[in-house]
Amino acid sequence: MDQVFHVERLFNGESFLDSVTLTIAAGKIQSIENGFIGEAPVLTGTVVPGFIDVQVNGGGGAFFNAEQTPACLDKMAKAHGRFGSTGLMPTLITDKVEVMQAAADATAQALNDNVPGVFGIHFEGPHLSLPKKGTHSEQYIRPISEAEFAVYARTDLGIKMVTLAPENVSVADIKRLVSYGVKVCLGHTNADFETTQAALQAGADGFTHLFNAMSAFTSREPGVVGAALWDNNSWCGLIVDGHHVHPTAAKLAIRTKAQGKILLVTDAMPPVGTDLTEFDFFDGRKVIRTGDRLNSTTGELAGSVLDMASAVRNTVNTLDVSLAESVRMASLYPAEYLGLSAKKGRLLVDFDADFVVLDNTLHATHTYIAGQLI
Repeated sequence: MDQVFHVERLFNGESFLDSVTLTIAAGKIQSIENGFIGEAPVLTGTVVPGFIDVQVNGGGGAFFNAEQTPACLDKMAKAHGRFGSTGLMPTLITDKVEVMQAAADATAQALNDNVPGVFGIHFEGPHLSLPKKGTHSEQYIRPISEAEFAVYARTDLGIKMVTLAPENVSVADIKRLVSYGVKVCLGHTNADFETTQAALQAGADGFTHLFNAMSAFTSREPGVVGAALWDNNSWCGLIVDGHHVHPTAAKLAIRTKAQGKILLVTDAMPPVGTDLTEFDFFDGRKVIRTGDRLNSTTGELAGSVLDMASAVRNTVNTLDVSLAESVRMASLYPAEYLGLSAKKGRLLVDFDADFVVLDNTLHATHTYIAGQLI
């Protein structure tokens, strides 16, 4: 049965349309017509394409590293769905290979069960740089081996991402990952410009949380940051929470990088959508929440309590980016990065009916996946 909505204002990914009738059939947009036609519920506010987050460690009290089950992934997706995310890449940070295998099994089961919002899996580590490990556990950082390759080669995991340090993974191994259909991101790396360039030429196409945990741009050594901003064919995740990146650094990146190549990401942890003030972490540590900031008890920033609606709002309000472009950074550009832009990231006829309703303060009020309120 078709669903029909009257939409006060709709952003289709390209332009804003006022007073339209949106018809959905079988989870896809069937038509968008000018004016309010017939009787239908009204969606007040601005309807925009659903947000896609490629780096989500937890939410709703759930933490992927602590529990590798489809129920954990469903809880994470539901928590972020409250804030407009209609798709995410559950992210497992550096851990034992047995935990990686269990996380892969959980992801495969969630995809088989059609858990709404789960697109695949992002392994952030364990093949990272010790000097740029951030809050990752040193005891589990290690070279790539056949045990990990067996996980990365699986064909039942949906979209696969791996964040690695290119100084610690050979060009041949990066090419092997790409041959398995893995999207290789560079992050937690102290590599120089040339090493980073070689990884890009080998098929790496992303940078994990630009500026954070990577070698900086300097006059005589552009570093990973310089390589990321210089390369027009790769995408950069950006955490716009006011803690990870100075607003001017973020503005400079947006001005410098090719348009469409910067993605808003959350790097979210379990407290998102809850009133949790701390949770257990690795090596006997805890992560403590102070306001909207998370730190490990050893001092490092430990992910965020950011949600995608807040990331969009912050991008508009603190980076002076238009609402249209901020929404694209949270929807269209991630869809393009993940190879999903033929059906997600815009609200056009025959596209998936994944959308979020924003009020006039840019807070999410309703989220729909395949036309269903979640």
